[in-house]
Amino acid sequence: MDAPAAPAAGPVAAFFDLDKTLISKSSTLAFVPSFYRDGLISRAQALRGAFAQLVFRIGGADHRQMEKIKEQIAQLCRGWPAERVAEIVTRHLLDTIGPLVYPDARGLLNAHRQAGRDVYIVSSSGQEMVGPIGAMLGASGVIATRMRLTDGRYTGELEFYAYGEGKASGIRELAAERGYDLAACFAYSDSVTDLPMLEAVGHPHAVNPDRELRKVAHARGWPVLAFAA
Repeated sequence: MDAPAAPAAGPVAAFFDLDKTLISKSSTLAFVPSFYRDGLISRAQALRGAFAQLVFRIGGADHRQMEKIKEQIAQLCRGWPAERVAEIVTRHLLDTIGPLVYPDARGLLNAHRQAGRDVYIVSSSGQEMVGPIGAMLGASGVIATRMRLTDGRYTGELEFYAYGEGKASGIRELAAERGYDLAACFAYSDSVTDLPMLEAVGHPHAVNPDRELRKVAHARGWPVLAFAA
């Protein structure tokens, strides 16, 4: 799949949402079985995670659901050692996330890299998960949610929430740091909650969009892409 060319006054980057844009499931919930097997969560918590995954796959998550998921995950992770989480994610990465990556998404990532553009994953999932996924997919870097740590353990509070306007702010900060010409940059997402991220660049794309984002994309003439597993 070819990534369209764009004239630019500076370096250009492509920013990709993760869940249901690059992969077919929630990255956070996909690791629930691994966290259960490694003793971080109980069987009941694992089953609730499986139910949440089913809901996410069927209908997506709107703003209210995302806020609820944020609070639940923050409290669930309280007291977990961050290094332990990173180790579990890295160990199970290929088996857990590898099969979920859309082939068309891989092709688009490669096309942008071959065109000389940096590629970033921008996700509301935690840094300890998104970082390894980004490395696996050859991303230049990631913008992800960061949880506050005390003595190497999660406190249950968020230091930075990469969601909604937070994603757009992260992109703008990165662009200012690296000199990216945002008017020539690209962004891809499935959700209307990522509208600020899409509006932050000159070339927004809707990927497997939810109903509201599809309406916005059609109204504004944005490309709509369909990725299949």
